[in-house]
Amino acid sequence: MEYTGSQYIGEFVDGRMEGKAEYILPTETKYVGEMKDGMFHGQGTLYFPSGSRFDAVWEKGLVVKGRYTFSDGLQYDAENWHYCDSYDRRFYTEICHGLKPAGISQLTNMDPPREIPPGWYDCGDGFYNPTTRIVKDYRGRFLRNADDDEHEWIVRTCRKGWDETMGHKPKL
Repeated sequence: MEYTGSQYIGEFVDGRMEGKAEYILPTETKYVGEMKDGMFHGQGTLYFPSGSRFDAVWEKGLVVKGRYTFSDGLQYDAENWHYCDSYDRRFYTEICHGLKPAGISQLTNMDPPREIPPGWYDCGDGFYNPTTRIVKDYRGRFLRNADDDEHEWIVRTCRKGWDETMGHKPKL
């Protein structure tokens, strides 16, 4: 634990983490559930700093079945996922609370949307600097370096921290 920065609160059997437990990772992600032989085993939930959670049944550290719930209550369904797809482009908050009046756009599920620093992108779990290729969480802490594929995806699809003129530009 001292080398990884993790914290374990729970029972031990023969020196191994076993029984009801709470395991806190250095990222502040927290597992609450059953452990066996030092691994997630049985019923357990991962709580993420963003407020989302993953409820699962684990076997020897691997997920047998589980369900991911976003911080706003939307549950991910791998078999029947139609959220914000070509069929229905509404955000979950719009599904729950209705659409905005004509002329008022909702840019993200969070309303009002998060303020993005100039020159950065909002990639969903933090802000991305395309110059350094670093993703930092919304509190400014390092999350990861983006590889070429992630960089291309973020630049192509994510909200920018600056305005760009769209459409016709008159000649001067």
